[in-house]
Amino acid sequence: MKIGNTILKTSVFILVCFSAFAQKKPNLIVIHTDEHSFRTLSCYQNLLPEDEAFIWGKGNNVHTPNIDRIADEGAICTSYYASSPVCTPSRASLVTGLYPQATGAPKNGMHISEDIPTFATILKDQGYATSYVGKWHLAGHEKYTFGIKYKAGFDDNRFMMRGGHAPYFHIKNGKYKGINEKVAAKLPKEEVVHLTDFFTNKTLEILERDKKKPFALMLSIPDPHTPDYARPPYDKMYTHMDIKAPFTMQEKYVKAKPSWGKGGGNEANGIKAFTEEKKSLQQYFGMVKHIDDNVGRILKFLDDNDLTENTIIIFTSDHGDMFFEHNRRNKGVPYEASSRIPFVIRYPKKIISGKIINTAYTNVDFAPTILSIMGAKHKASFHGADTSEDFLNKRKVIDRDRITYFAKNGGWWVSGVNDRYKLVIDKKEKPYLFDLKEDPFELKNVYTEKAYAKIAKELQTELFNQLKKFDEPGLKSKQKYILK
Repeated sequence: MKIGNTILKTSVFILVCFSAFAQKKPNLIVIHTDEHSFRTLSCYQNLLPEDEAFIWGKGNNVHTPNIDRIADEGAICTSYYASSPVCTPSRASLVTGLYPQATGAPKNGMHISEDIPTFATILKDQGYATSYVGKWHLAGHEKYTFGIKYKAGFDDNRFMMRGGHAPYFHIKNGKYKGINEKVAAKLPKEEVVHLTDFFTNKTLEILERDKKKPFALMLSIPDPHTPDYARPPYDKMYTHMDIKAPFTMQEKYVKAKPSWGKGGGNEANGIKAFTEEKKSLQQYFGMVKHIDDNVGRILKFLDDNDLTENTIIIFTSDHGDMFFEHNRRNKGVPYEASSRIPFVIRYPKKIISGKIINTAYTNVDFAPTILSIMGAKHKASFHGADTSEDFLNKRKVIDRDRITYFAKNGGWWVSGVNDRYKLVIDKKEKPYLFDLKEDPFELKNVYTEKAYAKIAKELQTELFNQLKKFDEPGLKSKQKYILK
């Protein structure tokens, strides 16, 4: 009997020790939105001059205290870009650490390659409970469907949705149907749920299940993407705002735009269209507020379960939204509002609070960096750089002068950037160089100005080196621009 009790106590002791050892591994939560302008987050507004923070009129913006909390208690990146400012290629780069041309999914609706590692496959192999909840968009164009066969390392992908941006689900007899607000109003309330709430609810259920073991979860919220509808009461929160047209909608600026900034089927039809559509921005603000409140639910769960210290939490997006800047809507262009994305991260154990990182990154850098921060060993090869030192050192402000690039896949434009300058080269346009400090709205091309000759050559030389290194499509059509 004594021997049995001794064995039992020893077994319990071993299990407790194993559990404690396992929990030394940091947890990971990635909250990812779709088509999200960095200007709508107050943590970014606080770092910007007034004319940049309130481009739609003074005071017209959103207060996002929960996303701000992540930034305030961790780090905020001010020059973080999408590998390509379109849904599928950007998402593919985030999970693989590769530029879109190497992921199998360089354009919307394509399927991610099944023979390349992701940050989730690596973490799964190291004992993490891996889960994905929300919009995937790396398995075709089908909408509001689940059951995706290839999981990309996310072991629990029951709520990995192929795509779609209807605001509500109609859930009946275990079946899901994406519906708009007019249809939702006619159905029993218990059968209807907003997608942001639904996916956050499922996230919290999974976190409750996995909270006693190392977990890595990605929540991909389909908002604040079009159709620009915020559910009540968020739909009324910003209707009092007198939304102003961005000054870059003025005809003199629109006429002077480079060819890569025009057309594309999503260009707003001037001030008249803005007058008719500005209500959509009020709804967009509502969607952002709704998202922030759901981020707050996740932060509260971490606090309530003593998981805050050992959990890395990140808020980011796949690309931005022009929202009438330069007379454009949506994305797909190299302008800041389209290509620059929010990225805030908190990890109390290793990232000091209040850190501001101005170094230029793209989301190609995400996988190698997060794996390094987590101490996850691997043999994967990435295009992106391990930039973990920028996050883990004790300096409050990081201004490392790094050049990186992003592109519109398919051989169109490419853009080399550091934390101040942006060079855009397009096969149908003269090169454009912007000084983002002196010209944050990207209105003046200084490529041929003598004062910028040195930086133009430096950016262009490094850009073409990287295009060649990573086998970027369309390289030959741009070779004529190489500065001697």
